[in-house]
Amino acid sequence: MASGKLVKLLVFELLEFAAFSVPTLVVMEQFATAYQRTSNIAWRTHYWLIVSCSIAYVALVTLLVWIPVKVLLYKKHHLYQKIKGWRPVTMMCVVLTTLPSFSFSIAVTEVQKSINGSADVLPDTLPDLAVSLVVTSLIVVDIIEKLRIYPLRGKQKSNEDRHNHKTTLQQIRTVTDQGRQNEDSPVPPQPAGRTEASWSPGAETQSAAPGLAGPQEPSFHSGVLGMLARRDVRADIFLWAFLLWSDTIEMVRVAGHPAVYKSRWLYPVYIFSYISLLRLILTPQNPLLGFLGVLLQDLPFIFVRLSLIIALGTVTPVLGLCKNILVTLSYVYFNYLTKFRVFSTFEVSSF
Repeated sequence: MASGKLVKLLVFELLEFAAFSVPTLVVMEQFATAYQRTSNIAWRTHYWLIVSCSIAYVALVTLLVWIPVKVLLYKKHHLYQKIKGWRPVTMMCVVLTTLPSFSFSIAVTEVQKSINGSADVLPDTLPDLAVSLVVTSLIVVDIIEKLRIYPLRGKQKSNEDRHNHKTTLQQIRTVTDQGRQNEDSPVPPQPAGRTEASWSPGAETQSAAPGLAGPQEPSFHSGVLGMLARRDVRADIFLWAFLLWSDTIEMVRVAGHPAVYKSRWLYPVYIFSYISLLRLILTPQNPLLGFLGVLLQDLPFIFVRLSLIIALGTVTPVLGLCKNILVTLSYVYFNYLTKFRVFSTFEVSSF
């Protein structure tokens, strides 16, 4: 009987390969159907030619890229350990699946307009299945890559429990070290005071934060409330995977509006949506993830959403524009501007 690890590996690999291959086939079939309908040709030669080309493309990249990379990652562990900050599997999906899928999603409307000479022949609503399938496939790959290090059975401690446990150990170690130092070299207690030499904006901000008044967080360890308050890292992976890409999903949904896909606004929407997906290549704990999130998603989405609202009205929610503006400003302010004296609320005494 197959072991649990082998079953987990097979399921993950099948899901990732489906996420890698199915979106391209679906989008290309949609493109072939649109071309067949607009060309007014009785025979379906062009349809089957496009479909066969899509199958050949998927088979080619699978044999030349997907399988060799997968085998290399599993056979050469020392090479896999040298990869830092990015994920090869997600990069293959973003480059080899998402890019051609988005390109042919645009080509579906362009072919219809070029053959008929007008955008009036386009349907009232753009089919959402293909684009939603592409983004969902990327999210599935992202979830699988994050879930690989966790077992699928048994209880798993949450990040909060690990953080509390680590913090408690650090506090115990610090108190123990201070007690040993006091025993070795007793020093009379000094009055509490503020020294200019040890002052730093970051340190004072951190020391002042615990003193701020705020509501106490409840904690439940038993009973019905304890059962309802359970949190697992594996479940949070699914939750945050979709929440992280909700802004991109909303932007892609805007492309289905008639005023957008019947005009040239379809290009910037798809282009910047694809650029925002490039963050998937990075590992979840990469230090550059926050900066690239603002640079690749929030900052470009400000200009795209603002331009859409000015040109076409509220085809995109104003709430999304507010989110992009606030995230960008807060990131720049708290990470860079607070380092300057003029933006600091703490002043150093000059005497």
